Amino acid sequence: MDAMSVKEAARRWGISERSVRNYCAEGRIAGAFLTGKTWRIPADAEKPARKERQKRKSPSLLQVLRREKKSHLSGGIYHKLQIDMTYNSNHIEGSHLTEEQTRYIFETRTIGITQQAVRVDDIVETANHFHCIDKVIDHAEQGLSERFIKQLHGILKTGTSDSQQEWFAVGAYKKLPNEVGGQPTTAPEDVPAAMASLLQDYGVTIAKTLDDILAFHVRFERIHPFQDGNGRIGRLLMLSECLRNNIVPFIITDELKLFYYRGLHEWDQERGFLRDTCLTAQDYFKKVMDYFRISYEKGE
Repeated sequence: MDAMSVKEAARRWGISERSVRNYCAEGRIAGAFLTGKTWRIPADAEKPARKERQKRKSPSLLQVLRREKKSHLSGGIYHKLQIDMTYNSNHIEGSHLTEEQTRYIFETRTIGITQQAVRVDDIVETANHFHCIDKVIDHAEQGLSERFIKQLHGILKTGTSDSQQEWFAVGAYKKLPNEVGGQPTTAPEDVPAAMASLLQDYGVTIAKTLDDILAFHVRFERIHPFQDGNGRIGRLLMLSECLRNNIVPFIITDELKLFYYRGLHEWDQERGFLRDTCLTAQDYFKKVMDYFRISYEKGE
């Protein structure tokens, strides 16, 4: 059999001798064999095709948020998520702080002077909500648990006027019956069992879809496990699960509030109301991710 040396093969193929030896060692040249320490290559051997380099996997949104949070980066997507979600989620629940006031508190950790009176609870819960989002970012990969849900409530409501009331439980389930949208919710004595059942059912499916997350949210809001703060905690949990499952998150704005409430109420009859509302919000967040050049699955 006619054979050529590594040097001859390198010259013929226009590559380095080292590359030829590597191809031989990897078995990528048919018929190549060692004679002592020297490779002999069939004279009619063809140059192996180059392996395509694997594309570097883009960091997930959760990874970007953690990186920006750790570095205290200003003006990035972490910064924007904190302000947009805190303002909108609190505003839905009756906070009178403006978006600019919310931004000022986040950026300076101080309270700007205004001509109008500002409720202390609005300020406290705004600062607390920032910490809740940080907790979600740090914890997201661990999934949902009663302990985590109660911790979020404890962070949100600590230092509020509610927390000073004997009947109010901070970081614990409600003591008194409550309603949501004029509808009855789970009785206080039944909340622990209802929450355990919810988490058990939700945990059956490993890879979550958007509908799985929305179905969990509907059941959570109908249980209404806490005396106050259920809407904000519920939306924080959806953020957590979107980040964990690499689903583009969404923020319910004031413009979407009525559609969001209708979707919660009509979920059993027509899931499309809530789904479409959240998809609309998700489309906005995709634009935010596009702006910050963060990749996501286009089919989501």
